[in-house]
Amino acid sequence: MNASSHANWGRRLMVFAGRSNAPLAGAIAELLQIELGKVTLKTFSSGEVYSRFEESIRGADVFIVQPMCANPETGVNANDSLLELLVMVDAAVGASAHRVIAVTPWYGYSRQDKKSAPREPISARMVARALEATGVDRVLTMDLHAGQLQGFFGIPVDHMTALGILSDYFAGLDDDLVIVAPDSGRVKLNKQFATQIGAGLAILDKERPQQQVAEITTVIGDVRGKTAIVIDDIIDTAGTLCAAGEALKHAGARRVLAAATHGVFSGPAYERLAASPFEEIVVTDTIPLREGAPDKIKVLSCAPLLADSINSIFTDDSVSAVFGGKNHTF
Repeated sequence: MNASSHANWGRRLMVFAGRSNAPLAGAIAELLQIELGKVTLKTFSSGEVYSRFEESIRGADVFIVQPMCANPETGVNANDSLLELLVMVDAAVGASAHRVIAVTPWYGYSRQDKKSAPREPISARMVARALEATGVDRVLTMDLHAGQLQGFFGIPVDHMTALGILSDYFAGLDDDLVIVAPDSGRVKLNKQFATQIGAGLAILDKERPQQQVAEITTVIGDVRGKTAIVIDDIIDTAGTLCAAGEALKHAGARRVLAAATHGVFSGPAYERLAASPFEEIVVTDTIPLREGAPDKIKVLSCAPLLADSINSIFTDDSVSAVFGGKNHTF
């Protein structure tokens, strides 16, 4: 395989991996039938991040695959990944790339998208401004925490969704399924999911007395004797999810499962999920799993979806056609 793919008019497609999720980048490159581009990435003893492309990228469409997440195996945290993405973009712009596209399926700081209290930052907007100021031409991401985040950008944002990947996995699982929205903000997404697989819909009434603490007060809908699947965009510390699982069991659900696009799994998430009533928790590989994951966690690959999207961007084809125009889940 070559390190780049050529369009009919001679432009090159090149894919480079940051250190946050190199296996995902490698899978994407393999599907595109190219090799990952060569790049040197390291962190100095002072903690500063360094990047250098080891081959010419002049005139190429450069796709930098870098979710803004931690990766204990490579020693980077979420903030390292964000800064590494920025320095890679700056290096690519300075090396005369034709276009620089940030492929960041997990968009960092996405939950800080508004002020919930006085004198708080809107960090998701700050990240968007930093990417634009550094020179990114386009952003490819997946299942933003809120669709309105696209409005923080003045450049094109291609918003992919794992809805099809997850619905294909659960289709035909059970004749008596009910899809459960973890809160009112996820009802539209869960309704689409339920429609796709022919299931019922239930909603959890959730309150947040403080950050990263959730209380489930009511299950709205009939879950008794059914297989309940909680669908969300993110699983972080799993406090909300485990509270949802317990509430569904108390409401009479026969089985409880869960699915989300982004498995952050920080803090006590693994311990909570291992002790939870969930039979299976399904996520995609936007974020690499750290060691110690319980067996009930299953990972589906989003590489084919991202590879198709990258190819569409490179050839100037319709990206929404990858989903049949149904990639707006909010």
